[in-house]
Amino acid sequence: MNIAAKALIAAAAAAALAAPILAQQRGNARLPAECRAEITALCGSDRAQIRTCLREKYAELSDGCAKSLGERMAARRGNGEGARRGPGMRAQGGVGQYASARISSTVIYGKDARQQVDIYTPDDAVGDAPLVLFVHGGGWQMGDRARVQAKPQHFKEAGYVFASAGYRLLPGSPVEQQAADLGAALQALRAQAETGGFDPDRIVLMGHSAGAHLAALVATDPQYAGEAFGAIRGVVLLDGAGYDVPAAIATPTMEMPLLYRDVFGTDPARQKALSPITHVGGKDAAHWLALYVAERANAKAQSEALMAALAKAGKDASALAITGTDHGRMNRELGTEAGKAQTEAVDAFLARVFG
Repeated sequence: MNIAAKALIAAAAAAALAAPILAQQRGNARLPAECRAEITALCGSDRAQIRTCLREKYAELSDGCAKSLGERMAARRGNGEGARRGPGMRAQGGVGQYASARISSTVIYGKDARQQVDIYTPDDAVGDAPLVLFVHGGGWQMGDRARVQAKPQHFKEAGYVFASAGYRLLPGSPVEQQAADLGAALQALRAQAETGGFDPDRIVLMGHSAGAHLAALVATDPQYAGEAFGAIRGVVLLDGAGYDVPAAIATPTMEMPLLYRDVFGTDPARQKALSPITHVGGKDAAHWLALYVAERANAKAQSEALMAALAKAGKDASALAITGTDHGRMNRELGTEAGKAQTEAVDAFLARVFG
């Protein structure tokens, strides 16, 4: 599918949502209540904002909500195309058909259903493979550890054990608890490293969007991971824009500032405490790579500022712009030919960290 066609699909999705999302109009069927709540949490309720938001963040919708949206688009057009494929997904043979990998084991580190980590172990793992631990995005309010696309298969084939962490979400669990969950997940993983087939002292955190913020926070502020902190050898950040929360909220062009204020509150001290850049200069992880979508000015500014601060503190840290992609594709195409630029950058980084 060419760029123009993808843009049309994204625009159609945004238009379909931006019309009667939260209320029934002109005889159109309402989206399920949970899907409407999910869209509101992700994009707000302003129609103009929803159009812009969904063009970029469609990939962060749950599978059920994306399916409902596709069916609604099909009903509006009077054909089955949307129901079959859904806006933002690719046709047969494209990137939407991701290589699958079977979960080898699941580590439960708490009582909540989200406090689990899925592990994908290569068949030939001998117990000393490095571990890549992925932290999903979703605006600190949604997301699922199961939505890993091609990443498990790609990293397994490269000789790594891949894991995807779930964590509790807003509104029930504030950001502090989410970071604590990831720290607890690290500790639980290390305790079961032999079963998982990986080296407990060679771990790279990788996060996308809100997950990038959480990964950076856990890798700069040792209070969350505790004794597991020293096992974090490196960090890969995928298109995050919240490493300096006060600066992000104060930026006039900030995307969805209300979301950030809802998540981080209005207390400057709390905003600062939850900013990874605040903690740079202490016991930071040694190696960092921040990838950002070239056209996203806020992600660029935040990524470059964090990497510059880490480099000044003596860490191996670099920020890299990725062209020809968007916020969702940066994540979901990692490990595929369509995501060659980010895949090669991450592979080279991991080889350097673990080489």
